[in-house]
Amino acid sequence: MALGKTYNLTTELALFKKLYRMKLHPDASNAFSIQSYSDEGVVVNGKLQTGPMKLCAVQGPEAWSATSFAELTQESFDELLGYRPELVIFGSGQRLRFPSPKLLQGLIRQGIGVETMDSGAACRTFNVLAGEGRHVVLAYLPLGQP
Repeated sequence: MALGKTYNLTTELALFKKLYRMKLHPDASNAFSIQSYSDEGVVVNGKLQTGPMKLCAVQGPEAWSATSFAELTQESFDELLGYRPELVIFGSGQRLRFPSPKLLQGLIRQGIGVETMDSGAACRTFNVLAGEGRHVVLAYLPLGQP
């Protein structure tokens, strides 16, 4: 009987002795998932990803053209249409900031939901939804950005 993914939340990665904002331990899965995130970047399936990224649980991480919150464009969000997600989780950086609705028009016209949260919450939410088999994409801005 499978109960779904479980997560062990810790604050220190013993192997590297670095403090992380959050370290996540998903059950075994073939999907891409986030193991930890910090100001340095996000660890996806054991590899550190730095800078803005797009993450699909099936296709893995890719660089995202949105370099900062101030430089978001509709084209930045339109890049996510190729994944054909049911939901986009937008991680807005260190704090919660909502993009202008006009930037999300392409996603909304296609019936794709968009949820905005700070990047830490976005990482945790991505893991939960991807673990449930939902077709979700994370659009992530790094924590270290103002």
